Amino acid sequence: MARHDPDADATSTDATPAVPGLDPLFDPESVAVVGASPDSFYSGNLVNNLLDYGFEGTLYPVNPGRDEVWGRRCYDDIADVPETVDLVVVSVPREYVVDVVTTAGERGVPTALVLTAGFSEADDEGAELEARLADAAADAGIRVVGPNCIGVMAARGATLTSTCSRNPEPGRIGLVSQSGALAFTTFFERAADRDLHFSHIVSTGNEADLGLTDYVAYLAEQDTVDVVCTYVEGVDDPERFMRVAERATRNGTPVLTVKIGQSDLAEEATLSHTGSLTGSDEGWAAAFDQTGIQRVPDIPDLLSRATAHTAYDGPDSDRVCIASTSGGLASLLADMAAERDLSLPDIDGATEQELLGIEELLTYGEFHNPADIRGYGAEVLPEIADAVLADDAFDAYVFAIGLPGVDKRAETIAADLEAIAADADDPVYVLWTGRKEPDDPTETPPYARLRQSVPVYEDPGRCLDAIASTTQYVADRGRVTSRPPRADLAAGVEDSGLDLPRGRVLTWTETEPLLDAYDIPTVETRVATDADEAVAAAEDLGFPVVCKIDSPALPHRTDVGAVELGVDSPAAVRAAYNDVMDAAVAHADAGDVAGVLVQPMVDDGVEAMLGVAPGEVFGSLVTVGPGGVLVEALGGSETLVPPFSRADARRAVEATALDELLADRRGGESLPVDGVVEMLVNVGDLAASVDAVTELDLNPVVVTADGPIAVDALVRTGE
Repeated sequence: MARHDPDADATSTDATPAVPGLDPLFDPESVAVVGASPDSFYSGNLVNNLLDYGFEGTLYPVNPGRDEVWGRRCYDDIADVPETVDLVVVSVPREYVVDVVTTAGERGVPTALVLTAGFSEADDEGAELEARLADAAADAGIRVVGPNCIGVMAARGATLTSTCSRNPEPGRIGLVSQSGALAFTTFFERAADRDLHFSHIVSTGNEADLGLTDYVAYLAEQDTVDVVCTYVEGVDDPERFMRVAERATRNGTPVLTVKIGQSDLAEEATLSHTGSLTGSDEGWAAAFDQTGIQRVPDIPDLLSRATAHTAYDGPDSDRVCIASTSGGLASLLADMAAERDLSLPDIDGATEQELLGIEELLTYGEFHNPADIRGYGAEVLPEIADAVLADDAFDAYVFAIGLPGVDKRAETIAADLEAIAADADDPVYVLWTGRKEPDDPTETPPYARLRQSVPVYEDPGRCLDAIASTTQYVADRGRVTSRPPRADLAAGVEDSGLDLPRGRVLTWTETEPLLDAYDIPTVETRVATDADEAVAAAEDLGFPVVCKIDSPALPHRTDVGAVELGVDSPAAVRAAYNDVMDAAVAHADAGDVAGVLVQPMVDDGVEAMLGVAPGEVFGSLVTVGPGGVLVEALGGSETLVPPFSRADARRAVEATALDELLADRRGGESLPVDGVVEMLVNVGDLAASVDAVTELDLNPVVVTADGPIAVDALVRTGE
């Protein structure tokens, strides 16, 4: 029941992310270790692990201070090695690293693993050396892992790290970690303790050349990898990262991540409501959601969920049957399943009657889901399984055993569960919450033997999290594959060609052509430079009108009293014009005032907010949510990384309170969401194509029966 089809739904566009050729790194036939010494913790332990853990290729130690190490001739220089090796491991003082990598590249060595620290993580000199290393690698045509790297491992290839306490067993989980210590001392060790194994492990180091995205791209294409796990601190090329993750999702390889830290917004203070609503982590959350990446809270959760993905294909649905030897545990699991949106259909019909006929269950009347089979049910697990596994109402099963996992009874329970899982057509999970430590510590308890072939969990929450992860992936993959790839979305966006003023807030006269270019509807607006023009504009537009200042120096005109609403006569327009201008010049230079905007009142609808805010990692972020006075009252905005599809836009709108406001408008019929979705897509296209725009705030956008229309707009450009 192993999963993974690398060819399914493959994207074959010219913009498909490149996959680096890393076979020489993970499965080299020949390795040269420069700086090899039994006395060195890093190079010495790496060589020991390489040899002890099954490397059958050729090893060339390189160290001018030695004649022989590990029973092998020691060469003075990489240039003296008699063949072009697949991989050079570099463990020399930092000032020599660039020369070693350059020489290796000139000899045609395809990959280098640089263990040496003291680069950008250390000081300015180290940062300069790292930049030189990157340039040298590019010039010499050699791919570099690190520097400041603990190493890599391929269970079916080579173990190339100084930190690995036991021989890696082949698994089907690929791990990419931006923390080397966590990769081998935490992820690897904790997984091995639970009989969970990796296909590959990468500690990325400083990523002078190869980075996290490269490794994810490579691992997602490997037939031996069912799921890619990542520990992420940041990425250098966020768009490529998203495209790689999207491709993995499309092709059937889930990507799970622990993301630490928070990405800051641009250092400059934002002027818009959008900026205040787009939190520092919203960009990452949006990127993960749009590409199908699952974010998990910590390492144990990551491993628990990865176990499920390696054991089974994703289930056909979220319908789960739970059988528990404890009534209390059954009730707890019911609540937990509801929290994770797992469905628990009733046990009824022929299945219920068959269970009621099992004498050992001591149950009268009816069965529910979760089914309380009591402790006696552990004696008849095969009979219970025969009944529930034949029921098409369920697509995944949990057997919850609230009994000791180390006694003689546990031997039978474990054997029964192993046979049940082996014969089942659907995923079977075991939750075993009883005692785990045997009296004799040298014995392998039954539950431990069971988990070598069946996903076994000790914690109810992690068990259901794992199941929910598989159902979520099925849904996410369906969602991602149903819309165009990001490359196609980007290719379909055209630049407006407008030459916008830089480094300031735009006037309405400058803003309107920009919005028109991306089909973003705005309320009809006239710019008046005197009271007579304002009156003429109001009479032409029809009363009542809005009068508000147009000044780049006053982006929040309401705060200074430079807006008047419901102006309903020529005399009132004259007064409003003068009042607005007086308020403006009291807070800004007259030269910064472009005039007064006259607009018809638009108040029969639902107010929304759409906007663009800067983000350090993902560039521009697009936000949608309730607008006007509801921004602070309801909140609940959603963020997207542009460009995005209409499906992504609809999903974002439907995740906010705006969706309910449109559907359940007080005093009127529901309003269509389609226009908001279209407008949001157009805002995303603007954000993706107009680099000059750093901030855009359309607030409010009034949604009427005729569609949405922006009645106010703030646009700021960068230098």
